[in-house]
Amino acid sequence: MVKRSLQATPAGIQQAKRSFTITGWTQEDLAAEVNLKTRQPIWRFFTGQPVDRHVFMHICSILNLDWREIADNPPAEFPGPGEKSFPINVEIEILAEQTRSQLREIIENQCGILQLLDISHPVNINDIYIDVNVLKKITSQQYLAIADLENLDPRNFNRVGLGDVEQQQIAGIEAVKVHTKLRVLGRPGVGKTTFLKHLAIQCNQGKFAPHQVPIFIFLKEFAEDSRQRDKFNLAYYIGHKLHKEGINNSSVFKKLLQEGRVLLLLDGLDEVLENDLDEVLKEIRKFCEQYYKNRFVVSCRTAAQKLQLQGFTDVEIAPFTQEQITTFAQKWFVALTKTTSSMGKNQSNQFIEKLDLPENWQFRQLVVTPLFLHLACWVFQNQGKFPIKRTEFYKQGLDLLLGKWDEAKGVARDSIYRGFLLPQKIKLLSKLAYITFEQEQYFFEQSVIENYIGDYLQNLPGENLEPEELQFESEAILKAIEAQHGLLIERGRGIFSFSYLAFQEYLTARTIVADYNLRALEKSLEGLVNHVTDAHWREVFLLTMAMLRSADSLVQLMKQKIDALVAEDPYLQDFLQWGSQKSQQISDQTQLVTKRAFYLAMAKTPQATAHFALACTLDQGMFLDAALENLLLECTIQNDQELAQTKVCNLALGNILVMVLDAGFYKSLQQLRAQIPPDSNSRETLDQWWEDHYIAWLAQLKKAIANFRNIHHQWNFSSEQEIILAKYYEANQLLIDCLNSKSEVTPAIRQEIETTMLLSQKELEDREWRGS
Repeated sequence: MVKRSLQATPAGIQQAKRSFTITGWTQEDLAAEVNLKTRQPIWRFFTGQPVDRHVFMHICSILNLDWREIADNPPAEFPGPGEKSFPINVEIEILAEQTRSQLREIIENQCGILQLLDISHPVNINDIYIDVNVLKKITSQQYLAIADLENLDPRNFNRVGLGDVEQQQIAGIEAVKVHTKLRVLGRPGVGKTTFLKHLAIQCNQGKFAPHQVPIFIFLKEFAEDSRQRDKFNLAYYIGHKLHKEGINNSSVFKKLLQEGRVLLLLDGLDEVLENDLDEVLKEIRKFCEQYYKNRFVVSCRTAAQKLQLQGFTDVEIAPFTQEQITTFAQKWFVALTKTTSSMGKNQSNQFIEKLDLPENWQFRQLVVTPLFLHLACWVFQNQGKFPIKRTEFYKQGLDLLLGKWDEAKGVARDSIYRGFLLPQKIKLLSKLAYITFEQEQYFFEQSVIENYIGDYLQNLPGENLEPEELQFESEAILKAIEAQHGLLIERGRGIFSFSYLAFQEYLTARTIVADYNLRALEKSLEGLVNHVTDAHWREVFLLTMAMLRSADSLVQLMKQKIDALVAEDPYLQDFLQWGSQKSQQISDQTQLVTKRAFYLAMAKTPQATAHFALACTLDQGMFLDAALENLLLECTIQNDQELAQTKVCNLALGNILVMVLDAGFYKSLQQLRAQIPPDSNSRETLDQWWEDHYIAWLAQLKKAIANFRNIHHQWNFSSEQEIILAKYYEANQLLIDCLNSKSEVTPAIRQEIETTMLLSQKELEDREWRGS
């Protein structure tokens, strides 16, 4: 007779307690999992008292334990000959546990190892995987107008949820727990396959869906096998795979399916070829309807979401948060550099520290997906820094999306590009990027981008398409760009954009430098410099500089365009003339252009404290001038604070006198300081002096500073001139950044531009006349 109750051995209790601790549950939670109304049987189980055998075995199954190893004197057979069989739920628990035990090593081998791009050795999934979040609403299904997206900060361009429409995220594994039929969508490289493999491993280890048996299927392989057999049958295909792995009892698998004990993970719906897609979809729908009690997760690229699966809930993998980026980097540098945990953490800290620098915000825009974050870690690990020339990094990223990523995964896509090779695809994408960027279109309606594609096709040699055919081809190519490469994505219903602003800028720059004819290239560069005052073209200028074999022409054109901004305004010319004269009065070795920039900036915004900090690093004379400007600010009247201001002016003048070397200026300042009553005077005396003499005294101080130091002149710019000056400064800063970008500029051209920067038109013409 088979025992009606079982009890755990002391060793079994300890083993069970360890498994129970890992779950993080309370005894009430475990009771609920076993479908018990009270926790009394759970308490009896953990204290080694007899427990109904059905309950005992159910507890062991949930804790991923072999009940025979836990029980004291377990029965040899189960059930015994002639005895009534156990209730179906216990029998199924045993079948599920036995099958999972048989599949454990197979699942570990299939899903526990990752082969990362450009890494020569496999990586354990637990060493690199981090939990992903998902969005409940699919971004491309939102009803948005372009106006909703126009004010988006470029630094937020990488987000799937944008601006005011950014969505709440939940943990991916929580979504799988809630929905028994789930379709996981995402861009290329966001980690869809890795997420499904992680689910399989978690289930295999009893940490997720412990009652179920994980089955992981590459849909591409299922389609290929089914096509060869001319039979699209998931149950047959899975049974055949299990048979090859040594699980020969097909009735066991069918029983598990009928009782809902299978976690079926179907990866890569978008990777199935078009000819097989209808059959694969039909079979998935049929299988899910027939075995509806099970849990199903299907992965698919976002662009292929129109491939409907009835009864499935769609979620979209969200971009990495800052915390996820940090965690991934820490794991990456430990796992892939084969260093100690502390050394790997130090390297990851350096990576994050440099990634957070303002000049690397374009990299931050890209590394919100595992694919590009892995690429960034790999580049950083090899170079110890992020590349100054971002063009090579962007090129590697484009190569990944345009084919290398699929090649690494062994995926062959349908050819919808009219036979375009990689260079032709890049040329098309570059044209689309340039047209949209030129018109300041970060977001564009589907019909607009299809028209651009149609225009490109019409201009191809030998093409003469009818309007209907052209429309069909344009739609097909847009679909291919979105589905196969993820370079264009649907941000809302019928609203597209480049998936990353960095790629739109990079491809725009490629279009500019693509002309090998010198005349055509010169014309393209002239078109580019028309945007020298447009802030959103800044990155395109820097990328273009990096791509040019010789950037001499571009920086010269930029200089001419910048000088022309202020050439026709006599007042602004006088301002530049003064800045040049003043800078020449400072005799230290600091570059003249640096001095000119310092004095022009200080004259325009004397209240900026940054002038003080900069002057400290340059020259004593420049520091004195910054201190004098600060003195005039401190001595400005502030209503009822006359006493305090009198003391401040007196103290500041005393400090400045220490720096003054000119005898005449020193005497003038001393005389002005002597006019201020001593602090020992009464409050009434000080207030009376302030009221009677302060305005005249301050005027004398300003006059002395202007006469002796040639600063603090009253420059009264109109609002229009203020705007022009702001553009002039920003454009010159862009020119400096271009010169400092490690691009190909000859020393003579570089020196000429630096020497003549911020000069008036008259000085430029005099230099040209003198031939210097």
